[in-house]
Amino acid sequence: MVARVTHTLTPAQRIDWLRLARSGNVGPVTFRQLVNRFGTVEAALDALPGLMRNSGRPIQIASHMSAEDEIAATERLGGRIVTMVDPDYPGHLHHIPAAPPVLTMAGGERLDWQRTVGVVGARNASAAGIKMTHMLVGDLGAGGYTIISGLARGIDTAAHRASLETGTVAVLAGGLDCIYPDENRPLADQILQSGGALLSEMPIGWEPRARDFPRRNRLVSGLSLGIVVVEAAKRSGSLITARLALEQNRDVFAVPGSPLDPRAEGGNSLIQQGAKLVMSAADILDTIGSADPSRQAFLDREWELPLDLPAVEPPGEDERSRLLTALSPTPMAVDDILVATGLPPQSLQILLLELDLDQQIEWSSGQLVALRSR
Repeated sequence: MVARVTHTLTPAQRIDWLRLARSGNVGPVTFRQLVNRFGTVEAALDALPGLMRNSGRPIQIASHMSAEDEIAATERLGGRIVTMVDPDYPGHLHHIPAAPPVLTMAGGERLDWQRTVGVVGARNASAAGIKMTHMLVGDLGAGGYTIISGLARGIDTAAHRASLETGTVAVLAGGLDCIYPDENRPLADQILQSGGALLSEMPIGWEPRARDFPRRNRLVSGLSLGIVVVEAAKRSGSLITARLALEQNRDVFAVPGSPLDPRAEGGNSLIQQGAKLVMSAADILDTIGSADPSRQAFLDREWELPLDLPAVEPPGEDERSRLLTALSPTPMAVDDILVATGLPPQSLQILLLELDLDQQIEWSSGQLVALRSR
């Protein structure tokens, strides 16, 4: 296992991190590829205009002023900008694909971010589901575990309320100032007042859209050693979170329910597929308590040791054509693309960056690449 590397960023470096993260079409995977290719965030920013010209599509590079304004607005709300090399960046997120390079956070300075359990479930939760959530979360909190959830109605709300005194983290789909649902604004204030945390990868002022909730869910699971599903319909955001947890090598637990209740269908299905059945917090603690957090399989060694690649000639149209011919809507490993195209690794990396910035490709689990459906 490679030791986690942290740095103290200067104010200018923090602004550059935020500028790159907020530039158009630069998602977490592209951010990491840019830094691995060019060595530093500053060098990646300098290289973006050239990559933009090669991609053929204008890309909005976040300005110095917009980054300064976002930092100031975040601090006025009592929050802070946290990068993935800062010591207070949640360590479990380093183990997931497409970890956000920048987070906005408020509170949480005294939380235990290593001993964490995510609790999710139905928005239209039953009284029994809410009671079960309070029982589980109360015992988990008494056992020293911080509770992670998404501040949604129903089970999420119950999980946060039951862990106010022992430690809870609300992961938001929008900015820190865009609490959803609006009725949970008082709860968000209570979380901060009690020493908990609000966390988002979105900037201040960002109103959550439908597509932002699955992104939020990957952070709920990524922050947790395991995910507990209390109630969930067969097609629900809670099951998306459970699937993401499995992809991130996290434990998945589910509370069983009556086959006659649609809210139990998702949890019962998870149990049939191998999720651990939960009757009490002991069922969770027996599994998570004996697990080593370092078991996660996704520690990114390249991020800890950025590649120092030699300068290469920009790839030409022939190389670009060979790559596009090799790609398809079916996800493909980069190593297989290297074999299929015969391209030098440095040239392939530059071309993939250009296609990513041009939104022609998409990454699956940060490891596989495919042509984007139009």
